[in-house]
Amino acid sequence: MSREKDRCIVIGAGMGGLAAALRLASAGEQVLLLEAQASPGGKMRVLPSAAGPVDAGPTVLTLRDVLDDLFAQAGTSVADHLTLQPLGVLARHFWADGARLDLFATPEANADAIGAAFGPRARAEFTRFDRETRALFAAFDAPVMRRDKPALAGAGMAMLRRPALLPWLMPGRSLDAMLRARLSDPHLRQLFGRYATYVGGNPLRAPALLALIWQAEAAGVWAVQGGMARLAQVLAKLLQGKGGEIRYNTPVAAILSQSGQVSGVRLTSGAEIPARSVLFNGDPRALRHLLDCPKLAPAKRQTSPRSLSAQVWTLAAQVDPPGLGQDALAYHSVFFADDPAQEFGPLARGEIPQAPTIYVCAQDRATLPPKGPERFQFILNAPAVSQPEAPPCPIDPFARLARFGLHLTVQTAQVTHPQDFAALFPHSMGALYGLSPDTTMASFHRPTARSPLTGLYLAGGGVHPGAGVPMAILSGKHAAQALMDDRISPAMSRRMAMRGGMLTGSATAARAPSR
Repeated sequence: MSREKDRCIVIGAGMGGLAAALRLASAGEQVLLLEAQASPGGKMRVLPSAAGPVDAGPTVLTLRDVLDDLFAQAGTSVADHLTLQPLGVLARHFWADGARLDLFATPEANADAIGAAFGPRARAEFTRFDRETRALFAAFDAPVMRRDKPALAGAGMAMLRRPALLPWLMPGRSLDAMLRARLSDPHLRQLFGRYATYVGGNPLRAPALLALIWQAEAAGVWAVQGGMARLAQVLAKLLQGKGGEIRYNTPVAAILSQSGQVSGVRLTSGAEIPARSVLFNGDPRALRHLLDCPKLAPAKRQTSPRSLSAQVWTLAAQVDPPGLGQDALAYHSVFFADDPAQEFGPLARGEIPQAPTIYVCAQDRATLPPKGPERFQFILNAPAVSQPEAPPCPIDPFARLARFGLHLTVQTAQVTHPQDFAALFPHSMGALYGLSPDTTMASFHRPTARSPLTGLYLAGGGVHPGAGVPMAILSGKHAAQALMDDRISPAMSRRMAMRGGMLTGSATAARAPSR
């Protein structure tokens, strides 16, 4: 019984939870992972189709070193378990006026492609933009994204050493406004503004700093052979190989505590499981409903306003010969809205745009295009939901894609609405990225690994350092490390009720802001 009480319970088998659980089990901790769904992955899920299982979640794998580090900590390597295919074309972009642009993993190739498509001025402006955003990424990578708690001072010092970058940090300057000041070509403004949506932001409102997201993709994109969900399956298998236990179809109803410290969880079945530590991998907003002391849940500014959601289509279809042709699609392709204002204006008002940008993942095109039906995922940006009302009629992406010359004969198709995401991930309002990044200090407002409740730790896309597969994996690293550090720290012990005990705070030992 004492061994059971000493275990760590991880709630949620998303990327953050799997990464944390694997690190804990590899360090010798007793880990029990509870997952409400029937398989691991969280938002990294699959849906059936006539051509086979289709990725219905993340499709972009970047920042490869984050994944390599996780596998190394488990005493193995990515190559021993997965085949990752580097993409020669990061993404192929289409506009209604006939313009087309491929982006690559080298600045020189991108500059040449942009110059060929939009002229020498656009080439020169991109070169400057790419140089500045690379410096932005470098300035924020170590002190913010890689740290367990973002160091604003460290990022500020890095920026002060590069005064030319300070305009990117001006309060109130949106990404859209900064792109207008840097890029004269409307195609490029629309393209690089779209990167705000990678973390659930709206370029009309998101801070200019989010331009650095481009650099995560510019460093390389990989496709996982067998689909992205294969990554979650491998991590779950590695966890079990390290002695970790996984219980699927096991939703948690409450996180229990005694005297200000975690004591275990209560399942929806009513059963209670004791634990010394609990690591929650889910939307932090749900903690208001899971904790028996809601005052210890993240503050409202840490979870509101909400990020964007999406309409996600998964389908099996045959590409018809007319129009773009069989070989026109890349693994990642983007078909842009005619007018970004007509897309992001409605989104800012909480409305579904009628002619949005359509992202297309051709899952079977990491290598040569297949013959016959193939698997596709479409993503159309949509607002989060405030009420669990019936989902609206989905926007028909096929008619719009046909305008670009992409004609599909569909065999099977499913669509997941924001309301469906809200049901899959309770209390999330369907927001796929947690806290909206559209405020200047959003990067510093997200909850971090340690929660106010002793013994409760947080991981996932709604926690620092934010949304995306590598960021969620990093959040799991931070949470696991915090948990293990606290295991050997007296701070994990309960405070003594009697004054004068060895754990009583003092003028020199109590927490206080640094001078």
